[in-house]
Amino acid sequence: MALGKFFKWLLGGAGGSNQPQATAPVDYKGFAIEAAPINEDGKYRSAGFISGEVDGETRRIQFIRADQNSDLQAAIDHSITKAQQIIDEQGSSLLEKTHL
Repeated sequence: MALGKFFKWLLGGAGGSNQPQATAPVDYKGFAIEAAPINEDGKYRSAGFISGEVDGETRRIQFIRADQNSDLQAAIDHSITKAQQIIDEQGSSLLEKTHL
């Protein structure tokens, strides 16, 4: 059932408290990471945004992962760790995508 709510949110059908609220950016290897965990029935799904420059243009992409935490701060920390892992694995090529 929660998976249905996730896809509804992803497609823009849900409003209110589910909407991710991004944290202040964290710099990592020339990228800016904003954690934005998604509240799903009292648990927080790891998610956020990664920004960087390509040819003088700032690009911002969203990532959403299946991992959940019951504590918001733990979800924020995990989202930042996941973003760092994405950056380490994909480098600047990740900015060619619209979302991960």
